[in-house]
Amino acid sequence: MKRIIIGISGASGMPLAHTMLLCLRTVPELEIHLIMSGGARRVLQTEYAMPLGELLDYAHVVHEISDMAAAPSSGSWLHSGMIVCPCSMSSLASIASGAGINLLHRAADVTLKERRPLVLVPRETPLNLIHLRNMQTICEAGGIIMPFSPAFYTKEVALDALMRHFTGRVLDQMGIAHNLCIRWQGEEGQ
Repeated sequence: MKRIIIGISGASGMPLAHTMLLCLRTVPELEIHLIMSGGARRVLQTEYAMPLGELLDYAHVVHEISDMAAAPSSGSWLHSGMIVCPCSMSSLASIASGAGINLLHRAADVTLKERRPLVLVPRETPLNLIHLRNMQTICEAGGIIMPFSPAFYTKEVALDALMRHFTGRVLDQMGIAHNLCIRWQGEEGQ
């Protein structure tokens, strides 16, 4: 069974985090480990009409953000990669600087040092130079920055469909098979 870590930090984007977890839960032989920040719990309350328990139920294992002795804090604990969705600029900065002040940041740092896939889905606009430099640092360290950018060639207009397609693109980066994306076939194939 493959393991994947999902981090949810305190940025706008709880519907996207929900879609990500919902889609991941349908992947056979995939164990989902969830780390959710206190800020994310607050944003969930204000942004999305979903009880916390319902969101947590999508994970096989939920790790407390303050548990620095949890399995994802160690490079010897094997997993297939980590997605932080949404990723606040604060979390991105902590990951970029290597300041593992909580389990989410430490797990991302470990993922980078072990050369496993790390996908960050930043949720901020506009971006300032500090944000961009932190993103550059993550990229140089081997991480992948994937802002939520819908693919309009799919001709989907429903937000749910756009979020599922984007989730599929993230899963592509993780090497996880899925059928969530409408693949570009060239102009003739569309």
